[in-house]
Amino acid sequence: MDFEIRPVGPAEHDELGEITAQAYLRDGLLAFGDADWYLGELKDVAKRTAAADVLVAADSGRLLGGVTYVPSGGPMADLARSGEAEIRMLAVAHEARGRGVGQALVQACVDRATGSATGIVLSTQPSMRAAHRIYERLGFTRAPERDWHPLPEHPEFTLLTYELTL
Repeated sequence: MDFEIRPVGPAEHDELGEITAQAYLRDGLLAFGDADWYLGELKDVAKRTAAADVLVAADSGRLLGGVTYVPSGGPMADLARSGEAEIRMLAVAHEARGRGVGQALVQACVDRATGSATGIVLSTQPSMRAAHRIYERLGFTRAPERDWHPLPEHPEFTLLTYELTL
């Protein structure tokens, strides 16, 4: 691995927020309801670091991507059950894709959860096929009974759930 995984620094919040927002925008992942609201959430790294662990992949000080790790019982959890940790907002800069950055970020979350959580869970959009492959390579399995609709006014927008028992 030619990059490191570490907690995001305060001076990097804006840069990671922009990487995350651009990854979602470029991949067409914000084509639902009030996407402007969620775009603001993606950019607000300071808010996330106050409630969860935000990790980055960096190469010589240049950010390649990031992920939000929500420990068991954390306030940012959307679907974690008691004892489960949750992964949110995984994003890799377009120019850094294909280097194993996404997989390394997810593995870092699994490593954090091991020993402190019974499992780890995450949501993903159906079109995020590259991410699905990462999750499956790391042992996550689909949990269709936990799929959900975060926007009640848009029942056609479904998030798929993956889980890993630790």
